Amino acid sequence: MKKRILSGMRPTGKLHLGHLVGALDNWVKLQEEYECFFMVADWHALMSEYEDTSQLSDLVIDNVIDWLSSGIDPEKSTIFLQSQVSAHLDLYMIFSCFTPLGWLERCPTYKEQLREVKSRNLNTYGFLGYPVLQAADILVYKSERVPVGQDQLPHLELTREIARRFNNIYKKEVFPYPEAILTKTPKLLGLDGRKMSKSYNNTVDLADSADLIKKKISNMFTDPKRIKLSDAGHPDTCNVFAYYSTFVPAMKEKVRDWCLHAKLGCTDCKKELALNIIEKLRPLQQRREDLLKDKNKIKKILQEGNEKAGAVASKTLKEVREAMQL
Repeated sequence: MKKRILSGMRPTGKLHLGHLVGALDNWVKLQEEYECFFMVADWHALMSEYEDTSQLSDLVIDNVIDWLSSGIDPEKSTIFLQSQVSAHLDLYMIFSCFTPLGWLERCPTYKEQLREVKSRNLNTYGFLGYPVLQAADILVYKSERVPVGQDQLPHLELTREIARRFNNIYKKEVFPYPEAILTKTPKLLGLDGRKMSKSYNNTVDLADSADLIKKKISNMFTDPKRIKLSDAGHPDTCNVFAYYSTFVPAMKEKVRDWCLHAKLGCTDCKKELALNIIEKLRPLQQRREDLLKDKNKIKKILQEGNEKAGAVASKTLKEVREAMQL
């Protein structure tokens, strides 16, 4: 039997190129080898977006459309909405009872978010506990593998510790100890050279029109050391070259030659990049347009996924209650 995977995204905004190369392309490959559960993590979104929930429902549908357009197949994978499977919160509550505060307060991502996010008040009980909900998400499906980047390994280790603590307290091996599938994703910065983020307004969204993509790419931060057209460039430190390496690898050496030998200016180089990204997104956007014509189909896919995920999660929760003699 295929090993099981749980992964998800928070519907906090439009999906962009970073989501495509950082997660979706990998999910498409994983669904061929694993039993995949892909979750729209709306409870996790609520933990940071609780002050304005007006767009949350629309973003759920919009994000799933991008998943499907990118190649996620509901015939191969279970696509579902976290808040519609009640076992997530049930298991979260149980785990919360025995997870030490120190484990959560030491979480690197928690400390980083409190330090860097100034636009939202994240100093809340819910945000402190989000790694516990994340553990419940993973373990309620008895996921054996979790696709993560290097920076997310502490979260997975916390999940393993919670599983171990439950199994030890109740003297029954209910939960597996999920292992990481380390995903090698291209280092893709935002258009301004900072981390790609909706809050920085430095993304190319998967749904952007051709004209908008051209405009965004034209404003992209380039090599600051290349002042004159005749100056040699430095491709290995130029963000534009990094985008070529990720999205148009066949042109990588050609672009390197343009840059090193000042054969093409940065403006024209960015125009060429924009055309190639538009072309790469064209099939995805065509599928997106087709899906937008029938949003009821998306809701049906989610409903079927909710039912399938709910059946698996309920079975796990039943084992949990038996182990606890509840």
